[in-house]
Amino acid sequence: MSAIHYDLGSDQILTLTIDMPGQSANTMNADFRAAMTETVGKVRNDIDNIRGIIVTSAKKTFFAGGDLKELFGVTREDAGAFEDMVNGMKAEMRALETTGKPTVAAINGSALGGGLEICLACHHRVVMDDDRIQLGLPEVTLGLLPGGGGTQRLPRMIGLEAAFPYLMEGKKVNPKAALKAGIVDELASSPDELMAKARAFIDANPKSQQPWDRKGFKFPGGAPHHPAMAQKLAIAPAMLKQKTKGCYPAPERILSAAVEGAQVDFDNGSLIETRYFTELTTGQVAKNMTGTFWFQLNAVNAGESRPAGVEKETFRKVGVLGAGMMGAGIAFSTATRGIDVVLKDVSSENAEKGKAYSEKLLAKKVSRGRMTEEQKTEVLNRIKATGSADDLEGCDLVIEAVFEDSELKAKVTREAEARLVKNGIFASNTSTIPITQLAEASSAPDNFIGLHFFSPVDKMQLVEIIVGAKTSDETLARAFDYVQQIGKIPIVVNDSRGFFTSRVFGTFVNEGIAMLGEGIHPSSIENAGVLAGMPVGPLAISDEVSMTLMQHIRDQSKKDTEAAGKTWNAHPAEAVIDQMVDSHNRKGKAAGAGFYEYPESGRKYLWPELEKLFVDQEKARSTELQELKDRILFIQAIETVRCLEEGVLRTVEDANIGSIFGIGYAPWTGGAIQFINQYGVRAFAERAKSLAERFGERFNPPAMLLDKAEANTPFS
Repeated sequence: MSAIHYDLGSDQILTLTIDMPGQSANTMNADFRAAMTETVGKVRNDIDNIRGIIVTSAKKTFFAGGDLKELFGVTREDAGAFEDMVNGMKAEMRALETTGKPTVAAINGSALGGGLEICLACHHRVVMDDDRIQLGLPEVTLGLLPGGGGTQRLPRMIGLEAAFPYLMEGKKVNPKAALKAGIVDELASSPDELMAKARAFIDANPKSQQPWDRKGFKFPGGAPHHPAMAQKLAIAPAMLKQKTKGCYPAPERILSAAVEGAQVDFDNGSLIETRYFTELTTGQVAKNMTGTFWFQLNAVNAGESRPAGVEKETFRKVGVLGAGMMGAGIAFSTATRGIDVVLKDVSSENAEKGKAYSEKLLAKKVSRGRMTEEQKTEVLNRIKATGSADDLEGCDLVIEAVFEDSELKAKVTREAEARLVKNGIFASNTSTIPITQLAEASSAPDNFIGLHFFSPVDKMQLVEIIVGAKTSDETLARAFDYVQQIGKIPIVVNDSRGFFTSRVFGTFVNEGIAMLGEGIHPSSIENAGVLAGMPVGPLAISDEVSMTLMQHIRDQSKKDTEAAGKTWNAHPAEAVIDQMVDSHNRKGKAAGAGFYEYPESGRKYLWPELEKLFVDQEKARSTELQELKDRILFIQAIETVRCLEEGVLRTVEDANIGSIFGIGYAPWTGGAIQFINQYGVRAFAERAKSLAERFGERFNPPAMLLDKAEANTPFS
């Protein structure tokens, strides 16, 4: 059975319906390529009897894009054959494009990546007017580029500058926005109208040719040599480098393919695109990003860590204790998914302030046209702000998001638990205190679990689910369901102080602060952080967290460690934090002064006194940037291995996804464990030993890493 149904009607209109057998979505794989070759052969034979061609789909989505499993397996040794295969596929698309017969894409569902590229190769595009449909070229988000002609056709259709957000940022739009942008030509309100409009175009345009195949074609907005465009392109690489920090080759290759291709004819531009596409496909960054953001993320979202045999639960009423930034964010994220929320604080006034946070976020959505005033009111009505624990009566789940203090958390646990429905779940949003320890205050520790959200909750996609010593599998499964119900990504970890994300995050900020204590210039430290791929430098994020909170967490950890009869091993960063807070009253951003100055108007800047207090000029000059970047990435990866070794982490997938979405670990690496795999386990272990000799035993490779290095087997 062919992947493309060939139906030449009595009206001489050929309908090509893409319908990959045995797949829920159409993808550009070997079966599709074979079907395309067969189809183009038939078209050539029947061309005199064809008035026009309609390309559509039998699936709910029009076309999902390239076969990522196939692309993931392409190695550098395969580069030549891969390049030939891609050019062959594109030649078939080009053959349909240049028959002279009108070719229309009747887009009945989402068309992403290769799917949209098929549409761009048509002379006219009609799409169903359904906001659920997405159109775009998201390959860049996986470290790739649109390799089916996207970097050549889209700029020729809408102009280089207009095409860049779709090509280099992976921007996706709904049909109305696509029409406005000039990516599609018409909207249809029904499947019948979709096909009718496609036929109408064929009737009205008996001969069709792409604009770029016509003599005298000019680029919309100007070709690269046009003075106005040349001026913009002169600074484009520098602006792009400022965004990518040199960590992501895909946007840079996309820019090159589009601009270089725009200076030659279409067919040569297509060859340029294929070469860059092959380079990226066989490169390590694309392997890292595709492996984690596609295969591993899908495994996590498919419930790999959810206990089997527990019926899926839908939550209807959730209590949130504490209406501060975290609690308010949890309330917002829950209410926007149709769940009733009781937001409780010590007073109704405080709770209303927390609810006002949701009102502010929703008002922004309304102002941007993403929500109606009625929808905003509907969400706000789901949030009951209160100072009374009695309003928690009947909650399926209660999440405490109060201050990081064991006694306070115990108090609110006892107060709220009695109001839960039978077998209801109590969850703590603690970021560091062990769940088993907090569950001692619970009358039902099997129903007690950790749900660690990240700030700001409305933007951060991850929730770290922490399983205590007595947490039941049923509770874990139901908590997993809640996280997915509110549209977040769940990872599951076992109990430990700091769990996974806070432990690893702590190594990042502490390493940066320790560097300062060693005499390294603060600007070098911050630059090393962002150039390694972290979202911000360690000193900036320390200010965001606040050094007083870091002191409090450390003191609590030290107290609990010593109470257990163990020795507290001080980190070199502790002395710097104490000096900043106790001697200079610089506590962080919220206090208006930390490692950075925060002027009322203007951008923040590093506190000038840091240089006088900490910097050793000779050391600052002699320190190599790569060494600083290595320390930042290695210390987090080593701690991640320790979490795997201790059983805190259950899977490599959770490690990689959690490190990126929870901590902001450099996405180009594919996550903390994938960083080790792509570096090479033996080479990584040797480099870790070298760093340990110079900077301390915290860099010593764990036994699990040494075992992997000895066997030369990657983590899987």
